[in-house]
Amino acid sequence: MRIPRLTHGCSVVAVMCFAAVAAGQGAPLTLELIMQDPDWIGNSPQGVYWSDDGEAVYYELKRVGSPLRDLYRVTLDGETVLIADEDLGDAHERGGDWSQDRSRKVFSRNGDVFLSMVESGDVIQLTRTNSAESSPFFMDDETFIAFRRGGDWFVRDLATGLEYQPFEVRATKDPDEDDKKDHGYVDAQQERLFDIIKKREREDEERKSRQEELRLADATRADKPWYLGDKVVIAGTDLSPRGDAMLVRTTPKSHKDGKRDLMPVWVNEEGYVENREVRTLVGTGEPEPHSVLLLKADGRETIAIDFTKLPMIDDDPLAELRAIADAKKKEAAEKAKLEKEADTEVSSDDESSDAEVETSSDSSNGDDESADEKKDEKKSKPHKRTVSTFGVQWNDAGTKVAFWARANDNKDRWLCVVDVESGELTVAEHLRDEAWINWAFNQFGWMPDNESLWLLSERTGYSHLYLASADGESLRALTEGDWEVRDVTRSHDGSRLWISASREHPGRDDLYEIDVASGDMARLSSLVGRNRFEISPDEEHVLVTHSSPLSPPDVYVQPLIPGGRATRLTSTVSEEFLAIEWAEPELVEVASSNSEQPIFARVYTPDEDAPGADADGRRPAVMFVHGAGYLQNAHFGWSTYFREFMFHSLLTQLGYVVIDMDYRASAGYGRDWRTAIYRRMGEPELEDFIDGVDWLIANKNVDPDRIGVYGGSYGGFMTFMALFREPDLFACGAALRPVTDWAHYNHGYTSNILNTPDIDPEAYERSSPIEFAGGLSSPVLICHGMVDDNVFFKDTVRLAQRLIELQKEDWEVAIYPVEPHGFREPSSWLDEYRRILKLFEENLKD
Repeated sequence: MRIPRLTHGCSVVAVMCFAAVAAGQGAPLTLELIMQDPDWIGNSPQGVYWSDDGEAVYYELKRVGSPLRDLYRVTLDGETVLIADEDLGDAHERGGDWSQDRSRKVFSRNGDVFLSMVESGDVIQLTRTNSAESSPFFMDDETFIAFRRGGDWFVRDLATGLEYQPFEVRATKDPDEDDKKDHGYVDAQQERLFDIIKKREREDEERKSRQEELRLADATRADKPWYLGDKVVIAGTDLSPRGDAMLVRTTPKSHKDGKRDLMPVWVNEEGYVENREVRTLVGTGEPEPHSVLLLKADGRETIAIDFTKLPMIDDDPLAELRAIADAKKKEAAEKAKLEKEADTEVSSDDESSDAEVETSSDSSNGDDESADEKKDEKKSKPHKRTVSTFGVQWNDAGTKVAFWARANDNKDRWLCVVDVESGELTVAEHLRDEAWINWAFNQFGWMPDNESLWLLSERTGYSHLYLASADGESLRALTEGDWEVRDVTRSHDGSRLWISASREHPGRDDLYEIDVASGDMARLSSLVGRNRFEISPDEEHVLVTHSSPLSPPDVYVQPLIPGGRATRLTSTVSEEFLAIEWAEPELVEVASSNSEQPIFARVYTPDEDAPGADADGRRPAVMFVHGAGYLQNAHFGWSTYFREFMFHSLLTQLGYVVIDMDYRASAGYGRDWRTAIYRRMGEPELEDFIDGVDWLIANKNVDPDRIGVYGGSYGGFMTFMALFREPDLFACGAALRPVTDWAHYNHGYTSNILNTPDIDPEAYERSSPIEFAGGLSSPVLICHGMVDDNVFFKDTVRLAQRLIELQKEDWEVAIYPVEPHGFREPSSWLDEYRRILKLFEENLKD
């Protein structure tokens, strides 16, 4: 076996054409067709949403051959119009906030605020500025609206047009308070010696006092700012519906997020190499710690929210790992000290020098011991856990505000509720995960009673829907079982909740209606596939963005009743794409040797008369490994890996069997499946690969010596782990934009799974391919974009140096100078997949 040396005039295309005709699958597939600009497939509707009256649907379509998008409107009977540029100002908009009677909606567009009058269809522009205005909502009496302008909140009286600022919050010192400080002897001396100083200070105080009297007496004057001091940065503010309170989140100004890496840009307009500052590496800086303040206009009261009341906040889940890491560091330091002392020993025949060295050494040892004692004392203090906050939501009455607090070690999540009157913090729900909290399921919202909330939680091992009291006294499960609730919508009156869930099958998205009072649940959807649902404003219909394995997403509408018939509103797939007989994947369950759950997989099988089989009828096979880790690809919908889907169809025409597995770590299968990789990335997945290979041999008559593997990002990482740690499993592999060393990846993703390198170095050594590069014995192709600011090109460079030093053969790197993590140029996609195909053709065919 050998690594391919790509010759652009090769005959691979001719081989593909012959295979397609021989397989009898219609028009022949070529890489040139598959990897061209995806406009040829047809551009699916994007940003789909309801009109405010529920009588039509808006969506965007990308222009062919251009990155620009146009807005379209389609009525429920299928009449479609392109919104002309001059009519865009009258178009309805996604999102926004509705009045209680649903007759009006306020929303932002292009940085300005608009008011939609539902009955008349009029859209009234309320602001037109160069400032960024966003997040508008109706105040509690609905004669006022509030909105953000930049980082500040403003309130507009819809009747008079008056606009005012209910809270102006500044991260600076209060100048009045600063003036009152005692500045020492010289300051006091000035007042004592010079009457003019005292006179001016007295006059200043009189002016300030008078201004405050006028501000309090004159209702037309703005309130004075709230000063938080100069040691914090404002991370976020959220105004209450009554406008009388504000939640403010801050982070210390001293916080550092770590040293940022640099990425060279080789091909640019200037012609000189440009070094761009990119992200930090895992563990080099902590996530932002948040503090939360409640500002109350009545009495100008500032209440600091006490996070010490959070359950288990003082229970450090990493204490044992910290202790082990500290002990090893201490042991290493003592060993280094002894080695240094041994290296500095001098000859015993120079007594005076010996005496000097001994005296100096004694003194130094005393200092070292003192320093060590201080370090030990510092380490003996309990680790103080910090939290970040997000997802702030006020109840409609403005009496309570809820938000998520997340431990920055990723092990705890709290749904916090703050009572405005008392300022007290309660926890409606607390979730701890010894591995890491799944941030895919963080939806929550208030119920109309203003005292309870609905929320998603993975507390049973699967994401399910709950009702929680704001005081934390009750938690009621509305769904249960070995399946996931993925999205939630509350009815206007709160009597019903609609959920998107995988109750029927992990690879399906179905819509269910739950009666809150009884808990009864009924399935409403009828389309089998990957579906995204949006309830109409009048709650009479549901909008379905639907796809299937062979068809990209299009838009359907269905009555919001069980068994309702779905009507198609858009047909955006091209005739050219529809004319091709694509290989439809089977969705199979592969028995697992390490879990009671099966491994769901997509399998592409060639026709019986396709080329590639040996004398015994055994076929070559390819395993595709999806990226991200936490992603689901074995489902009944259109894959985001659409180029790979088409490539797999081509491979079946060439006689390959293709398997695409949702290995452990993948999304869609519950908490245990997701966290199986905790502190040992690459091990459970590889065990699943072995089961997949065994399944191919037993069920698809695959030759065990002719199986290749490829994937990008996490898939590239796993390609390396397979080739390095199980050298006999695959005959060759292609690792695309691969992670080679997790210590060089980002903090948010990596610290969830492996903690941080200083606390858990063994997890990184166990999980990083570069540590196992010595196991490489099969050909491997590495493809990487040089301006990849997600997985740095440096990952490939460092592995290349390691392979050179290990004197490995049969490996090759293809570089793409202008490509980021996800390739953009069709020419790059084509070049990459020509190399991958050549690798398989040369190593997996007899």
